[in-house]
Amino acid sequence: MSPTIALVDDDRNILTSVSIALQSEGFTVRVYSDGETALKALLDNPPDLAVLDIKMPRMDGMELLRRLREKSSIPTIFLTSKDDELDEALGLAMGADDYITKPFSQRLLIARIRAILRRTEARAMPEDQPDTPAAEKIVRGRLEMDPARHRVQWNGQDVTLTVTEFLILEALAQRPGFVKSRDQLMDTAYQDDVYVDDRTIDSHIKRLRRKFRQVDSEFKAIETLYGVGYRFAEE
Repeated sequence: MSPTIALVDDDRNILTSVSIALQSEGFTVRVYSDGETALKALLDNPPDLAVLDIKMPRMDGMELLRRLREKSSIPTIFLTSKDDELDEALGLAMGADDYITKPFSQRLLIARIRAILRRTEARAMPEDQPDTPAAEKIVRGRLEMDPARHRVQWNGQDVTLTVTEFLILEALAQRPGFVKSRDQLMDTAYQDDVYVDDRTIDSHIKRLRRKFRQVDSEFKAIETLYGVGYRFAEE
């Protein structure tokens, strides 16, 4: 069954051209011209991935994503205005998996969609499958990660992460105490020659810390080494 992509944008030209491009690549596409209409549809019948414009009438992309993240972890890509760094940072902080600035290449958008879907599918497992063997799980102090089920717990409490956040944390937790540079984390989280800059990784790290601090206000396991990168400090 082909993956379903939801496009939410008030620009009819973008909806039409991107829909045609995605359909030609084998995707099933649903389109929505405003955030309010899209919200109910995305929650009632979740797609495999959503592409959201930020500036829309009735409900903008930021508010749409905020409400989505209250009930869903649908992988999401933001479309932002050119050079609008505030939009990009806010979008990532609120839980978007990636962003692309307008005007954008349809080829680039398709590459990023495929990369995120592959990472999502690689971690999917039917509910009737046996639990992941303990040897395949990552246990670091109070952290437990189950890559096969895309599940993370801290001190026994679930922490909901996007695919990109999970990959970054996994890279850090695999070798606690060892520093990972931003370039190394970008290579881990963004494959297929998809370019992102340092600010993107920094935003993901901030979101990771924020999510863990929601279950433990004293969480300090992800450390910054200024000018070098990040490391996981096993407690």
